[in-house]
Amino acid sequence: MNALDGAPVLRIGELSRRTGVSDHLLRAWETRYGLLQPARSAGGYRLYSEADALRVRRMQAYLTQGLSAAEAARAVLGEDGRADADADAGPAGPDRVPAEAELPGALQRALDAFDEPAAQAVLDRLFSDFSLATVLRDVVLPYLARLGERWEQGAVSIAQEHFATNIVRGRLAGLARGWGNGHGPRALLACPEGDFHDLALMVFGIVLNRSGWRIDYLGANTPLGELTRSADARPPDLVVVAATLSRSLAPLAEQLTVLAQRVPLILAGPGATPGIARTVGARLVTGDPVTAAGSVGWPR
Repeated sequence: MNALDGAPVLRIGELSRRTGVSDHLLRAWETRYGLLQPARSAGGYRLYSEADALRVRRMQAYLTQGLSAAEAARAVLGEDGRADADADAGPAGPDRVPAEAELPGALQRALDAFDEPAAQAVLDRLFSDFSLATVLRDVVLPYLARLGERWEQGAVSIAQEHFATNIVRGRLAGLARGWGNGHGPRALLACPEGDFHDLALMVFGIVLNRSGWRIDYLGANTPLGELTRSADARPPDLVVVAATLSRSLAPLAEQLTVLAQRVPLILAGPGATPGIARTVGARLVTGDPVTAAGSVGWPR
């Protein structure tokens, strides 16, 4: 079984929403080609895993390359067979993408070339070969950091930066589908007004959701008054404010202090400093968003 299989948790309707493939077509791919490998719930419902979702996305990538449905399914299942054989031969180190691996470079080349199908295929392969947290920590976040640096250096155009950012955002949005469902504690996530860089916060929310949290996401450029009103209208178990620049938070110290007195508050991102966290009475989380989200326990 692929390392990403885990416990099947998705009904077919949710799988359809995450992948953009109709439930009718999903059932056809399952019965005709064995593409999906559902388990059965106690009530007899089919339950699908994250690995099933990845197979569907890889199937879509092959279809865009002109393969027939049967050929695409055989290619996807053949990749799974090779992955299982590699696993039988010994651990492949799924907890880290090697620095010399070809796939991160292939992702950059595809995005630089405005080649969306190729970029999606690379991402499909990455999510197939490595854990979600590993891909986000070792590939997606470093790629975004390099993209910003290359843009500042003039090595990529505004068009290339926008194209790549939107492809990554779309993929993260797919991973975030349904993150408000469930019965776990609820976290309210936002970036302060004037801060438009929220992809790292999306990664934080995705990883937090995989730990059982439900996510209410306000995203970039959120006035603190709106965030506070949202917290008052539907009190969360945790509020997370992520800032890129420290000057985004300093003028909000008084409002953040009031918010921290109402609900547990976490400050995150490069703009969150120990000084501002102490001033407002918030918890500071540091490091990359994947590791930071993993450090957040459930409320007592």
